[in-house]
Amino acid sequence: MILYCKMIEGARIRLKGWQQAAVALGSAFGALMDPRRADLIAALGETTGKPAFQRVLDRMKKSPEGRAVLLEQPRVISTSVGHAWDLPEGTFGAAYAKFMGSRNFSPDDRPPVRFMDTEELAYVATRAREVHDFWHVLFGLPTNLIGESSLKVIEFEQMLLPMCLLSVIGGSVRFNDKQRALFFQHYFPWATRAGMRCTDLMCVYYEQHFHENLEDVRRKWGIVLAPNPKATRRNE
Repeated sequence: MILYCKMIEGARIRLKGWQQAAVALGSAFGALMDPRRADLIAALGETTGKPAFQRVLDRMKKSPEGRAVLLEQPRVISTSVGHAWDLPEGTFGAAYAKFMGSRNFSPDDRPPVRFMDTEELAYVATRAREVHDFWHVLFGLPTNLIGESSLKVIEFEQMLLPMCLLSVIGGSVRFNDKQRALFFQHYFPWATRAGMRCTDLMCVYYEQHFHENLEDVRRKWGIVLAPNPKATRRNE
């Protein structure tokens, strides 16, 4: 089953119902065995998330900024967002560049979308995948297990993708006792509220806001920052 996830890079594949189920099951099993397999997690998200992506597409079409994103189809790749590294400190773009640079991440490392039925849905799935790091910056979330699991809660609140819920379940299984207590006492309830309170994040044209102050865009989009781990531990 997992062989479906190793198709030629960049090719979009149409699957029959039984094939889609097979890829979803195989990807879910493989991702649980090796959570570092981004290609399997991506395939799981695509094969189980088409209705959710369709709802996101419909919302984007109703939003002026969302329609602009659909029309221009910006990509979060190094050739398009490289100017963020030259922006002044304190801006959203500079914060994104610092986040990526401090972790030695590249915006070009995302696996391609392969299992969407239409070009529009393929772009929405691609966009959802590529703005993930923007959300890390906006919510102040680290890229450790707790941070990624918390962001998946927010992504579920925003898009209702089944893969996000499965990722939270899979992540919580790998928590040690201290991590589990910290996540469910502090991060999970925060992420649930944060995901519901903020604006529709898929309808934001982030690249057009790179030059704006980070705190200003957080206020504008209703972003609630993640709990401070040190403060939460002191209060326990």
